[in-house]
Amino acid sequence: MGLEYIAVNIALWFGLYLIVTLSLNLEYGFGGIPNFGKAFAVLIGAFAVGGIINRLLIYFLGISGQIIEASSHSKTIVNSLIASNPVIGLSLLIGSILLAFIFGCLTGALFILPSAKLREDYLAITLLAISEVTYLICYYNIDLIGGYYGVSVPDVFAFVPGELRVFVFAITIIFTSFLIYLLLNKLLISPYGRLLKAIRENEDVVKAYGKNVMLIKIKTVSLGSGLAAIAGALYSLYSVNVISSSFTRVEWTFYPFLMILLGGAGNNKGIILGTLIFVVVKILLTMYKFEISSLLNLPFEAVWLEYIMFGVVMLIILFYRPEGILKETPIITKPIKEVVKRRELRKR
Repeated sequence: MGLEYIAVNIALWFGLYLIVTLSLNLEYGFGGIPNFGKAFAVLIGAFAVGGIINRLLIYFLGISGQIIEASSHSKTIVNSLIASNPVIGLSLLIGSILLAFIFGCLTGALFILPSAKLREDYLAITLLAISEVTYLICYYNIDLIGGYYGVSVPDVFAFVPGELRVFVFAITIIFTSFLIYLLLNKLLISPYGRLLKAIRENEDVVKAYGKNVMLIKIKTVSLGSGLAAIAGALYSLYSVNVISSSFTRVEWTFYPFLMILLGGAGNNKGIILGTLIFVVVKILLTMYKFEISSLLNLPFEAVWLEYIMFGVVMLIILFYRPEGILKETPIITKPIKEVVKRRELRKR
């Protein structure tokens, strides 16, 4: 397998996971909201593409039948249109991202609403339970997004030659994750970001100052879910199909938490580092797990190596480096910078 393919695969998965981890860092790293239902938001993004965009295309093309067969027919027609007119593909890409974000924000607010008043441990279990129920409904109900069969999705880059498609998608995903990084950096140094940290440290004090903690939590999870839904939409467009079994709690909830713990919660630069390290190790493990298992003569099947290794890594981090590789740094605003400069000038 060529180095180019490995590098592109790393870039693609790094961008997807970075979008999810940045959104989770907003909720958990800054707001202290243990969103163990993160896979729900990613699944919602996939649903926006496979369940809503697909149905709109099927309706406008006048195709009848069950969504599984109809989506396959629709994909063939739309791909031919995109191949001759790239604007259609780019419009579909942008429309899918916007729809996933809006739909993710709305469902994220509803998702947290029944449990926003719960304390951390109960909140985490409740969010995980809601996420699992939603996943099972989508998996076993064929009429939503094809269930365990899945549905086909048009290739928004059908105008790009086959060997270059993965490169274009990797660039698109990396660019999107970079924009989200810039957005969150600006947002988290604002009064809103400092308020989130205050809620994380002691929400009773924040309540005493007259702030509506529940409303802030709902807004935070809503925004985080909207951003994570973008990752779900991009992944679905890249794989040109939506299968519910691709959106498990391990891949899209527990792994993002591991990346955050590894890099450093509350530090977006640490999140980038933690995500990159995780993705590189994960892809190399996926590629060479059988060789590693044979070399070390492991007493279990090679397919379990990834889960065992990452489980051990999480325990080591929690015991010996709970703050992550890069520790959280205080938010330095412009007025604080001016005060520091004045103090330095006085010392001179």
